[in-house]
Amino acid sequence: MSAVLVFAIVIATALVFAIAAVIIGREARRLDSVAPRAVYELEQATKFVADHLPTDTQARLTFAELRKLLVFHMRWLHDQGLQPSGVVDRRQDIVDEVVIDEQTLTAFLLDAAEQNNIEILDDVDVVHVVKAHLEYFEAIGAVGPQSND
Repeated sequence: MSAVLVFAIVIATALVFAIAAVIIGREARRLDSVAPRAVYELEQATKFVADHLPTDTQARLTFAELRKLLVFHMRWLHDQGLQPSGVVDRRQDIVDEVVIDEQTLTAFLLDAAEQNNIEILDDVDVVHVVKAHLEYFEAIGAVGPQSND
């Protein structure tokens, strides 16, 4: 082999490596800045929450009532700006810290149940629904860090 051919092969190899490194680095940086995809499926969430409720609560709430409570919860999250539309490949741009406390959410769901004629026999049932629903969010990776307050 001539020295020119060896030199051309070395240059071509270095060029291919440089192009690959730039493309992979750019994609890694882009993916790092995009919010992770947490997919919420209502049927899966309803089953998960139902399975994680205490037996007494399971006996007092129907599957349909539980599903409605979860829909109310998701609407509340949307109203708080935590369920924006168009989140696929969206950069993480949450500027304001949003803290969800279980008491506020429980009060909201109790009010929503009353307004929509869902009979809640014991208020603690809604507390259990909130806790189990938040556990579902954690299970799918849709929860941020815990607040120290």
